[in-house]
Amino acid sequence: MTDTTTPATITIHNTFLPHTDPDASLAFYRDGLGFEVRLDVGQGAMRWLTIGSATQPDTAIVLTPPAMGDYSDAEKAAIASMMEKGSYATVILATDDLDGVVSRMKDRGATVIQDITDQPWGARDCVFRDPANNTVRVQERR
Repeated sequence: MTDTTTPATITIHNTFLPHTDPDASLAFYRDGLGFEVRLDVGQGAMRWLTIGSATQPDTAIVLTPPAMGDYSDAEKAAIASMMEKGSYATVILATDDLDGVVSRMKDRGATVIQDITDQPWGARDCVFRDPANNTVRVQERR
């Protein structure tokens, strides 16, 4: 039997990135990139921070303590190792002003992994590390 109903509309609501220092993450995402803070729940290192762009009220990034849940010690160590290498989590953002974003983030001392580059696949982008060593790629909208 073939389903002939119209599929539901699916949108991106939240994505999760680990943090190791919630205050440093706030400084990076709120103060550096300009995201608004929608929720700040918990205390100390056990804080969940929901941030997002004012122009996308239905889409958010949730910054969470890493390796929460039912993980073995070996799994927690593997996650910590991947985070140290910067290979655990990535987010790709878009902007109309890549040069301005890069200048502002460099002024704030952000770790630049790749300066502005015209990629062979057509994107113009750059790559930073956030305070938890997550990869933050910022592409210019064309």
